[in-house]
Amino acid sequence: MAAPTPTQGTANTPSPALGLRDRHGRTATDLRVSLTDRCNLRCTYCMPEAGLPWLPKPELLTDAEVSRLVGIAVRDLGVNEVRFTGGEPLLRPGLVDIVTAAAALEPRPEISLTTNAIGLERLAAPLVAAGLDRVNVSLDTLNPGTFKELAKRDRLEATLRGIEGAAASGLAPVKLNTVLMRGVNDAEAPALLRFAIAHGYQLRFIEQMPLDAAGVWRRDEMVTAAEILEALKAEFDLVPDPAHRGSAPAETWLVDGGPAKVGVIGSVTRPFCGDCDRTRLTADGQVRNCLFARGETDLRGLMREGASDAEIGARWREAMWGKLPGHGIDDPSFLQPARPMSAIGG
Repeated sequence: MAAPTPTQGTANTPSPALGLRDRHGRTATDLRVSLTDRCNLRCTYCMPEAGLPWLPKPELLTDAEVSRLVGIAVRDLGVNEVRFTGGEPLLRPGLVDIVTAAAALEPRPEISLTTNAIGLERLAAPLVAAGLDRVNVSLDTLNPGTFKELAKRDRLEATLRGIEGAAASGLAPVKLNTVLMRGVNDAEAPALLRFAIAHGYQLRFIEQMPLDAAGVWRRDEMVTAAEILEALKAEFDLVPDPAHRGSAPAETWLVDGGPAKVGVIGSVTRPFCGDCDRTRLTADGQVRNCLFARGETDLRGLMREGASDAEIGARWREAMWGKLPGHGIDDPSFLQPARPMSAIGG
């Protein structure tokens, strides 16, 4: 048998020329970086009200370590999009400096942030000046009482001020992410869409995923993509967006003829694993090749042992090469990851 060419690799070894490619032909170009596992909300689908045992500070990547790993991903591994997440990334003291370092990379990646927007009113302008390109904000309700029920904190007004601050600082269009919970906020879908359209925001509904800390997620209790669309179609005319979806997780629809759009991310009932282009880095320096991966690859330890950028890049490629074809939520053998969403990063 002929030896594999440099661009082929082998069954167990990815080729450096292919970037973060896996055995199934997918290439990861979108890096999600968790900057902290801490959050100032306690959304029930993510974190218990009492919080979680936080990662000890020595286990967290330093600002310089985050920037080094992002640099390796962009310069050496073909990543062209970097999204900083949490927990709540606005709680990271060095966030502005981390964004500044990412924006200085060549080639420059697109830089985004997923946040609950508490504090964004104050930080939006400095983040834009540092190089932040866009922002996704979690907003599950417009009702203060429901917000407090879901997040266990009375912070709706702070979130709305943060969203307004982001738009005013040029982070437009602001994207809003909504998780509907049955019997809690599932009747609010049309109101949230009206709110988004009125303010020029882009709304995306996300099916609740089995990443809650308590491990009580049940598929038969989840509000599905089909149900979300049914609720919206009762009040809006929705037409499938003719624009090509590509690797984007959201299916989008034109609302009342456009130009307004609404997206639905059916991670559970309409999985998009075949087009996934994501690689994930946790706040303590572990690579996850899938949101639902059961295993991780330690880059922090490798880095602190003195590994070169080339050695770190090779380990990262190996981690992605072993990515499974799908998350397997529908498989009876599916096991929820040990880490909840707050400790992985969205």
